[in-house]
Amino acid sequence: MNVLFIEDDMIESMKMQRAIAKLQSKHTIIEAKNGEEALDILKEGKLPDIILLDLNMPRMSGIEFLTIIKADPELKYLPTIILTTSENRVDLMKCFEIGIAGYIIKPLKYDDYESKLKKVFDYWEVSELVKA
Repeated sequence: MNVLFIEDDMIESMKMQRAIAKLQSKHTIIEAKNGEEALDILKEGKLPDIILLDLNMPRMSGIEFLTIIKADPELKYLPTIILTTSENRVDLMKCFEIGIAGYIIKPLKYDDYESKLKKVFDYWEVSELVKA
């Protein structure tokens, strides 16, 4: 799968790369440091199979990015999974209202992080939406 990972925190990016390597998956991770950079990638026609999106970012929040892509007829079907530290119920409900495919709280322990990512990838590898 091609995965667009939108995250401004370098440590979180390193965790993702480490987890992907350890899972020995053949997924391609395209990284964007913020929503604006991610929109540029999408405008180039590089459409991912799934998007992993942090909420708390500079320039453009994850919710702002999500609102833009879900209003776009070509991008609105991209499965977008929130990967965040925010346990704020308002954030959770707003994201589902806009149209996300999942909301994952980043765990503190690395092993738990890796386990959650594996479950996300396992699910989306068999999803008919990604195959379409």
